[in-house]
This record gives sequence, structure tokens and C-alpha cells, in this order.
Amino acid sequence: MSIRTNILLRVYLAFGLILLFAAAVVFQLCRVQFIQGKKWQAMSKTMSTRYRNIEAARGNIFSVDGSLLATSVPEYELRMDMLAGGIENDKVFNLKIDSLAMKLSAFFGDRSARDYSRMFRDARKDSSRYQLVRRKVTYSELKEIRKFPIFNMGKYKGGLIIVQQNKRIRPFRFLAARTIGYKNENVKNGVGLEGAYAEYINGESGKRLERRMAGGVWMPVNDDNEIAPKEGADIISTIDVNMQDLAQSALEKQLIKSKADHGVVIVMEVATGEVRAIANFSKVEEGVYKEKFNYAIAGNQDPGSTFKLASYMALLEDKLVDTNTMIGTGYYQIPGKLITDSHPKIETVTVKKAFEESSNAAIAKLINTHYGNNQSKFTDHLYAWHLNEKMKLQIPGEAQPVVKNPGNRSWNKNMTLPQMAYGYEMQLTPLKMLSFYNAVANNGKYIAPIFVREIRRLGNPIEQFKARVVNDKICSDETLSKIKSMLEGVVTEGSGKQVVYNPEYKIAGKTGTAQVADGNRGYKVKSQYQASFVGYFPADKPKYSMIVVINDPKGAYYGALVSGPVFREIADRIYAGDMEVNQTPAHLIGNTTLPKFKQGNIKALKKVYSKLGIKPLYASANLNGVDTSSGIAFEDNKYKTGTVPNVTGMGLSDALYALGNAGYKVAVKGSGSVTAQSVTGGSVIPKGSKITIELQ
Repeated sequence: MSIRTNILLRVYLAFGLILLFAAAVVFQLCRVQFIQGKKWQAMSKTMSTRYRNIEAARGNIFSVDGSLLATSVPEYELRMDMLAGGIENDKVFNLKIDSLAMKLSAFFGDRSARDYSRMFRDARKDSSRYQLVRRKVTYSELKEIRKFPIFNMGKYKGGLIIVQQNKRIRPFRFLAARTIGYKNENVKNGVGLEGAYAEYINGESGKRLERRMAGGVWMPVNDDNEIAPKEGADIISTIDVNMQDLAQSALEKQLIKSKADHGVVIVMEVATGEVRAIANFSKVEEGVYKEKFNYAIAGNQDPGSTFKLASYMALLEDKLVDTNTMIGTGYYQIPGKLITDSHPKIETVTVKKAFEESSNAAIAKLINTHYGNNQSKFTDHLYAWHLNEKMKLQIPGEAQPVVKNPGNRSWNKNMTLPQMAYGYEMQLTPLKMLSFYNAVANNGKYIAPIFVREIRRLGNPIEQFKARVVNDKICSDETLSKIKSMLEGVVTEGSGKQVVYNPEYKIAGKTGTAQVADGNRGYKVKSQYQASFVGYFPADKPKYSMIVVINDPKGAYYGALVSGPVFREIADRIYAGDMEVNQTPAHLIGNTTLPKFKQGNIKALKKVYSKLGIKPLYASANLNGVDTSSGIAFEDNKYKTGTVPNVTGMGLSDALYALGNAGYKVAVKGSGSVTAQSVTGGSVIPKGSKITIELQ
């Protein structure tokens, strides 16, 4: 092949490849334009604009008395379009931007006017359409900012872009903080009422059209392309603000005093099961306590002596003992352990006395003696009372109760039963224990506590809640009567007498002191205790039940000394402020009985009473009442002509006057006032007849 032919062949080949590449480019252009055109056009739109979800304002949470516990308030982010219509002209922009900078500097005080001015001018050079001005601006601040230079030109001319966000606040700050709870993007499952009722509170999100700007910033287009969000529903909780504040204050004071690790107070209304106050405090540093964990519903612990209520209830229900049955106290030996009372005293007392003094040895011996050969008979009672089950609370986080039975692998046939008798080898939360005591106060009706009474949307109820009945009757009325008497005896005669007893009203309850297990080391470390007191008041007509649990107090650690004062302080103040339970005798104004007087001359009687200022008859129970009747109902003596006057009760002169004027002769016996007359008043006898009157 010649050189010329070789060169031409290469040129033709190169030219052919170029034509082939050009044809491929044209083919792909046609394919993109006509075949895939719609696809790429849609993608182009999604890359330049998008719809973003707008979070709805969450519903409010109210207390039972209507106080606001949690609400959403608008918070704004301010941005600025540096090329807006009103400042598009450089002359107008330069004339007014320094005035705006001075206003913002004076208003926020976060940077100088020069810094603000430089920021705006640099943003204009960059042709920024979405320049950040300020985050976290309140509504009241926004109203003032709208009046500033440039911004007062209007939304489109002034370039002010307002991005609304919702901020969740609690007006009472730390009041019932853990029960109210929270919900945010970093927490998958919300806490407390905020989390449990998020479906209602959250509302329905809206949508806003945004356009992509330089630098990947998304700017809202305008309100015409916005779907407004729908606000969430409101939650009406059962919390009473005053009781909650009282509970937290009393608990915190005692925790600081005893240098304890954490503590719980729960106040519940007996008949409804509505939780009026629930306080949980954990130590964060010396003398400082905050709500970090809901021990009330999630803090499983050995209940200790407060559980003795269930043990004695089982014995009484099975008629194995009575309140006057005699039992020894002080010590009780079981294989591998000597059970000892807190203040060992070897004596023989009644079952009622043993309960009042909280004898561990007595109840361990009673339970072991009567149920030792059939241990499941005792645990069957606990399971029948549903103590081993969750209460299906309205807020998340409830701990699973642990109540053993002989079928469990950890059951020890020699030790478990007698130790369960006084509240060990089990795990119950404070709220679980309170609910059981509440059942006693509620005449045996065991109900699960509730935290939410109602859900409302736009002021109208959409769902209402009542307490779920766990057990209609936990025991017979006979057992219930004895148990109530024993609980009252704890306060009047037993371990609660020195601290909890109040002569003004009756309190029923039980002290509890439990040694807290130290993880895998068990109960060998004897330095950590749990002190508790649980009961109800007024005992003769229970309205409120309450439990106080304080964990790891330093120094004194007995339930009566540590938790008792908290119970007493809260109960006293609730009783004093609740007119339904604190019915003091009415104070009557004036005299309530008519002064003794003798019938006769009414004019003379009125004159005497008037001079003395006596108002004996119409006393008022209303302290602000005004007595307009002069106090006495007067009625003149009227005699029918031709009949004998009734002179009984009159003095001698008035009797002689009345009978003499009627035309009768009078014979008198004795002295004083008339007690009898020979002819009955109203009789018809001839004038001139003799009538004998007897005076004493």
C-alpha cells in the first residue's frame, strides 16, 4: 500500500468516527428532549422548588383547675431579601440601611450599628435573597421590628422574611415536669403526657412552597402556596397546681434536710383515682434536686413494711387470725436468717398491736405458720389482687411488678415466704403500692390511677376518661373494717403517732422502712434504706390517698421520722384548704335559743329586750348575714271573749291581770311563774267562776 493510500485511509477513519460521535450526540439530544423530557423537567422543578412540612402548634396541657401547664408559643426567625422591590434602587438602599442597622443594634444590643450595616452591605453585594438577620424573636419583638426603616415598607417592598417556629414552654417551669414530659426530634418515644398523647397534641402539619437559593438555602415563596397547619387538641390533666406545688416543696425540703438520693410524693383522689400531684426529685449535687426520672411509675423497689397491709389482709380474709390474736414480737428464726424487728422487744401482743408497731418478726411468723405448708395459697391472694400486673397507665414507662410465686426458679421454700410477708423479695412501684391502699380507702374498690381527665379540640370534649376498675372488691367488708381500724391505729397508737397524728382530723396509714439491695451484692451492705409512709385522709370519710417515699436518707432512716413529716405537712395543708373535707361547725351570730321569759304584757317585754339589745330567736349561720328581724318573733296574747285565758308561764301579776280582766276570781298557790291552772285555757265557764293557779 502506498503512503498516499495509507494517509487517506486514516483520514477517512477519523472522519467516520467523528461523524459517528456527532450522530450519537444528536441521537441523545433528541432522546432527552422528546423521550425523557417530562422526566427531566419534573426533576428540574423538584431541584429548584419543594414543599416543606410546617409544624403545627401543639395543643395545650391544662391542670384540673384550668391552669396552663404546657403550651406552644410562636418564635420567629428573621431573614431579609436584599434585592426586594422597595430597596432595589441603590440610592434608596444606601439612604435607609444605616437607619435600620442603628435600630436593630439599639433593640437587640448584640452587635454595633456598624456591624449590622456591614453585614447588610456585604449581603447585597452577594445578591442574597435570604440573609439571616436574627433567630429566636418573640411576637412582641416582631411587632416592634416591623416598624423599623425599610421593614415598614411592607412584606414585599421591605424584604422582611418571617419564618415562624413553635417553641414549647411550661409556665410553671419545673412543676410536674416529668409527668408533663417532653417530645422532640432527638427522642423517638416522648416522655410523660407530651409523649403519650402526641397523636392528639401534635395536630396536623401544613405545607409551604420554598425555592432553592444560591448556597443551598431554601426560601419561602409566598403565602399563596401555603397549606396552613391545624393546631393540636388540648389535654385536661388531673394535676392540681396548688397540690403539686405543695408536694414538691415539702418533698424537696425533706430531701435537702436528710441528704437523700431521691424521693417521691403522689397524691390521689380516692373515689376517682385522679392523680392530683406527683413529684419526683433526684439529687444532682449537694442540696440541689431536680426531676430527672419518674420513680413514681418506674422506680421498682422492695416496698418494705408498707406491704404488711397485704399480708394481714390475706390472714384476716382467710380467717386464720383476728385482730385480738396474740403473737410474739422481737425475733423470728428461719433457716439461714434471723428476722429482727427494727427495735427488738420480746413480748406477746395482739395482731392489731403488732401491725401498729410494725413488727417484722410477728408477720413473718404468722405468714410462715399459716401458709408454710401451702405457700401458693398466700401468693394466690396477691395475684387475685393483680399486684403482679401493670396498671395500664396513661403515661409510658410503667415498670413491670415482680411478685414471686412457688413456681419461680428463685423461690426459696424456707426464706422467700416469710420475707415476702414484710415486703422483701418483690418489686413494686410507689404508685402500685398507693393504689392498693387507695382500694382500702375506697371501700375495697381497686382502681387504676389516671393522669388525664379529658381531651378537647376547640373547647369541645372529644374524649373523656374514667379510672379503670382493677378489682371490684379486694376483700370482705368484715376484713376491710378491721384493716381500716388497724391503719388508724398506726397513727393514733403505733409507729406514726409521734409525727403523723393530728387531733383535728383522722389519718390512716402505714410506715415502711426497707433496706435497699445493692445490685448483685444484695442486702449485705446495710447503709442504704428506703423510708416511706402511705395512707389516706380523713380516715372517717376518705377523700385523698398519698404515699411518700425517700430513698437513702442520711442519719435517721425510719419511715415515720423521714417520710412521716412530709405526709403530715401535705395532708394538713390539703385538709385546711379543701372545704369539702374540712367542715368546721358553723359559727352562729347571736343567741340560738330564746331567753326564758314570762308571758304577759308584750309591750313591756319588747321594751326590756330593746334596752338589753337581745336578739335571741333568729341567729344566723352566715357570718356576713344581717339580722333584720330584731331577733324575736313577738305575738300578742289574744283571748276569745267568754273563754278562760291560758296563763301558764306567766308571772303572778300578769296572770291576775289576764284572769281578772276576763271576769274570773283567782286563788293562788305557791310563788314564781304559773305552772298549772285548774281550768284549762280556752274553756268556756261563766264569769265570776273561781280558778286556782299554781306557781313554782
